[in-house]
Amino acid sequence: MVRRQLERTASCTVTTFGRGDEFLAACEVATPDLVVLDLNLPDTDGLVLCRELRNWEATQTVPILMLTARAAEGDRVAGLDLGADDYLTKPFSLRELSARVAALLRRVEWERGTPGGVYRDTRLVVDPARFQVTRGGANVHLTRREFAVLWHLISLAGRVASREQILDAVWGLASSVDSRTVDAHIRTLRKKLGDDVIETLIGSGYRFRGQP
Repeated sequence: MVRRQLERTASCTVTTFGRGDEFLAACEVATPDLVVLDLNLPDTDGLVLCRELRNWEATQTVPILMLTARAAEGDRVAGLDLGADDYLTKPFSLRELSARVAALLRRVEWERGTPGGVYRDTRLVVDPARFQVTRGGANVHLTRREFAVLWHLISLAGRVASREQILDAVWGLASSVDSRTVDAHIRTLRKKLGDDVIETLIGSGYRFRGQP
């Protein structure tokens, strides 16, 4: 039912797998455009599989939407910290699932066609055409969503973005995604890029801290 709904409403081709090892084997043949990952797999924990996808070069930037019955905030944050781009708890409506999948696929298309030059300062080089970030000459692997958050803040040229503005610009589903999702992505960006890259303005939001 889920497969038919997604193929009909999100205009995508869906391949399903019952086991994590089967899915990973398929990824070696062809890289997916998006992964809808149920955490309750028979052969592995979905969080472990998410970590494997993020550690594997071919799937490091593939959007991941997690499906789970684990509604606790700690589980959601753990999934986002491991690299998931979105999180949907059961029970959910097929309509909401389709909307989130469609939003992620639109984000992929937007990122592929994002115009603009390369951002450079004394710390970072950020190339939106290649989805590539380096710090001190070392490549930093970001998920697509992490990259989109970073690039949105860079594009504001020092202006402050509220959580709601970031949700609207990056997720396109500001009314249904918790604002803590933004906090989790900012926290991960700081871990990967350093604490000096994104500034928190209490009560206002976040701002990219550019350098000459």
